Amino acid sequence: MKMRNLCAGFAAAAVIAAAIGAAPAVRAEDKKPYVIYLSNNFVGNDWRQQMERVATVSVNKGPLKGRVDLKIENVDNTVQAQINSLNNIIRQKPDAILVDAGSDSALNPTIKKACAAGIVVISFDQVVTEPCALAVASDWDRIPAVLAEWMVKQLGGKGNVIVDRGLAGAPISAQLQNGYEKVLSKYPDIKIVGYYNGEYALGPEQSGVASLLAANPKVDGILTQGYGSGAIQALKDAGRPIVPVVGFSYNGSALACAQTQGAKCILGSNPAYLSSEAIKLAVDILDTGKKPADRSVSVKGDFVTTDPFESELYPGTKMIKIKIGENAFPDQPPGLTLPITPDWVEITAAEAAGTK
Repeated sequence: MKMRNLCAGFAAAAVIAAAIGAAPAVRAEDKKPYVIYLSNNFVGNDWRQQMERVATVSVNKGPLKGRVDLKIENVDNTVQAQINSLNNIIRQKPDAILVDAGSDSALNPTIKKACAAGIVVISFDQVVTEPCALAVASDWDRIPAVLAEWMVKQLGGKGNVIVDRGLAGAPISAQLQNGYEKVLSKYPDIKIVGYYNGEYALGPEQSGVASLLAANPKVDGILTQGYGSGAIQALKDAGRPIVPVVGFSYNGSALACAQTQGAKCILGSNPAYLSSEAIKLAVDILDTGKKPADRSVSVKGDFVTTDPFESELYPGTKMIKIKIGENAFPDQPPGLTLPITPDWVEITAAEAAGTK
């Protein structure tokens, strides 16, 4: 593990100071800031842009203020471009590198080179398989299980539902679909009467749900992998009752749920502040010289919902009841990902959205 050369000096100074009754060692906040690079392979959606904004905010306030010299490197969305960028970063000899990876395995030789150079490497969001790098990500087993469990509770264990397959070929889409089906399969009176490909976009979500509503006179619940608000609009357009909807925690989705009469929703979260959590973890490792025992660090994002419930599958899961102006923001972009801040620093909606 690489630590700053100064750390040894600080430790020695502390011993001498204790021996002669002098002042204690330099405090952590008085040390030279750690140089940390964030390597991002793609910046073309709201989530990635918010991820970078909250990373920057989190090192300029709260417990990390003054502790980190953060440098963000965006590259073209190709594996080779990210490899080239990482090689350049390694030559700068930073204290840590955070990687939102374009491939779970193609970057491994480069990541291994960084580790061998004594650099702390943390992959987050889209993580790598190289064992020397820590992996900070949302728990993608927990998320669909809790969402489907909520739907079961809303339906009282019976009814017809439709399910979003997400984006064809995307591993996370299959994981979400399988997670939904695993829970629903335990309830024989809940029938999946149709599937559609929402493609993580409002248009395909709305049109996919509309087609299935036309083909099925009775739909009691909708499990999306995207916004949920497209499904609500499809129900309105078809003149159908508003049924319980599962989606993900975008600001526009929360507003649609809160502002639609009779709507019941739960929104799972893959928080953009994964970047902030990765930075904090890097600082903790650099301060202590100790890594977590498990290389996989799960960030358990809160669920945003009109109707909180106690999960039996994952006891203690935190539910945030949707409240306009408090955790759903009419004056902020619909693509803002909720919730916006970890509990150890206060990031505002305007800071996360870049509207401040």
